[in-house]
Amino acid sequence: MAPERDGVRERVPAGATAAGRPRTPRLDQPRPPRRRFLPEWDPEAFGRLSESVARFLGTGRFIVWMTFVIVLWVVWNVSAPKELRFDEYPFIFLTLMLSLQASYAAPLILLAQNRQDDRDRVNLEQDRKQNERSIADTEYLTREIAALRIGLGEVATRDWIRSELQDMVKELEGRQNGHKDHQGTFPAMRAEHPPGRDADDR
Repeated sequence: MAPERDGVRERVPAGATAAGRPRTPRLDQPRPPRRRFLPEWDPEAFGRLSESVARFLGTGRFIVWMTFVIVLWVVWNVSAPKELRFDEYPFIFLTLMLSLQASYAAPLILLAQNRQDDRDRVNLEQDRKQNERSIADTEYLTREIAALRIGLGEVATRDWIRSELQDMVKELEGRQNGHKDHQGTFPAMRAEHPPGRDADDR
């Protein structure tokens, strides 16, 4: 009988093939984290740090402080007592420090420039899409205005109505004048037949 531990029976592999089979990782479980020999860091935080350092290196304050430190370094190592000097005349240690600073400043500036280029690329893409939307809206409005102008060309305007009314007034005046002339041509007929009901209508 198989040994039991805490009331649960252990499964003992049966056969030689089961005992020698390598254990494969299960697909329904995440892989265990691998051991990393290099230190891990947050790229976004490191990028922000590089931008702040590059921004400081490009200011006049940094140049003033760097000039002050170098002048103080040189004056101290020239005029101080010999036992207190830590960098003699060719100032090799000062050259080493400046080279170390330059070797760190150049990659930080390049990293800040790369991040700025990425932001500029994203901004340019957004501006391009915005311009495309603006062009599409402008074309749509242009088509709508053209359709409105075509529609307004078929609508009766105030000047056209005024001209039509003037023509009708002239036509009515002409008819009225012609009717007066017709009445003045036959006065006897008008006297024989006065206005009112005719005798035959009784």
